[in-house]
Amino acid sequence: MITFLICLGLLIAAYFLYGRYMNRLFGMERDKPVPSKTHYDGVDYVPMSKWKTFLIQLLNIAGLGPIFGALLGATFGPVAFLWITVGGIFIGGVHDYASGIISIKNNGLSYPEIIGKYLGGNVRQVVRAFTIVLMVLVGAVFITGPAGILQGITGITQSVWVWIILTYYIVATLLPIDKIIGKIYPVFGAALLFMAFGILAVLLMSDYQIPELTTQTLRNMKTDAASYPLFPMLFITIACGAVSGFHATQSPLMARCVRSQKECRGVFFGAMISESIIALIWAAMGMAFFGGVEGLNSTLAEHGNNAAWAVDAISKTTLGAIGGLLALLGVVAAPISTGDTAFRSARLIVADFMKIDQKPFAKRLYISIPLFLVGFGITFLNFDVIWRYFAWANQTLAVFTLWAVTAYLYARKKNYLVAMLPALFMTMVTASYLFIAREGFGLSQSSGLVAGAAVTIAVMTGVVIHFKRDKIG
Repeated sequence: MITFLICLGLLIAAYFLYGRYMNRLFGMERDKPVPSKTHYDGVDYVPMSKWKTFLIQLLNIAGLGPIFGALLGATFGPVAFLWITVGGIFIGGVHDYASGIISIKNNGLSYPEIIGKYLGGNVRQVVRAFTIVLMVLVGAVFITGPAGILQGITGITQSVWVWIILTYYIVATLLPIDKIIGKIYPVFGAALLFMAFGILAVLLMSDYQIPELTTQTLRNMKTDAASYPLFPMLFITIACGAVSGFHATQSPLMARCVRSQKECRGVFFGAMISESIIALIWAAMGMAFFGGVEGLNSTLAEHGNNAAWAVDAISKTTLGAIGGLLALLGVVAAPISTGDTAFRSARLIVADFMKIDQKPFAKRLYISIPLFLVGFGITFLNFDVIWRYFAWANQTLAVFTLWAVTAYLYARKKNYLVAMLPALFMTMVTASYLFIAREGFGLSQSSGLVAGAAVTIAVMTGVVIHFKRDKIG
């Protein structure tokens, strides 16, 4: 438990120490008017209290990620604690804080437009398409998953639940943000935290043994380690909780709702640190509840690596009836809340680059209809295939964001290494995964790493040339 407690302490300390450094580095301007006031429209630009924006941001970025991803990542062993902690502070924390405050400084602009501003017009076009595809994939994933779970609970066919969830998505995407999201999501966000801290209390007060990170356990402990090399598979498996490109698409939603730049550390950096803590708790419980890493691997394999089953079993056993209710919230309400904000983000991204005013309902509608039609069509594809491509696309978007943040800091002659080093690392992760994974090129680990390194060097060279040749905003 010592490793777990150290990691937990580091995450909490990072909020106060590294979070304050982020404020200074990005030039937080306490008294400067924010988009919720300068661009108020009653639909997307709506000022909300700090606790609401924090809980909505947390629920938007979390979904199932810090629970399911952490449980599956725990099959690699205690090294997962290290990635969640270091990644959450120095990669995810920078990524999420920067995506929030830079959006605020650009009037709540969507992230493809911000990336284009700092990395150039060609990159903007690529990221526009890439991000919209990712948002629709997220929406589709979080229609199919909850619909399947609800079918098992209620006996009502999955297709009926797909239509019910899709109908809700349409309503939530089109209505002003304070009508549904602003009222319901803080409750769901609070429940997500309550669930995590309930599990934490069980861990601290029971006889569960949390594996320690030692020289013997600092390795890949998956049953089929050869097929799932630690690098890069762990860093794709645990995304939410360490770093996730999807977060940058959600930050502009709350960047349009915060009441002051001084709230950025709490809303954006705070939500990321909170998500890392949730992931750390679930990774620890996954290892402890099933009797260690080996037991976690074998039990998950017996149940088809179904993380939803593991969440249900852990919650009901440790938290009783309340745990069962919270487990249902975790595996149904949380992904649904992520899915609808994904479609909302896609609408705003399209509106931003097409410069379409979103105050008129009809204009919101005609942007949204094609997005929902495509999302509905994707629900007919194999869920596992969608999820694997979503996981890679998610981390690839984080690469674009981190390079844009590097450019932003470079242009202002500030410490750009805090973003550049994470950008290089995540470029290597995503490129190597593409070459090594079965759903990618399926190369050996050594060949894939060489190819990933070549891509990373090429990307870094291109960015450096851009810095020296072009004027950066």
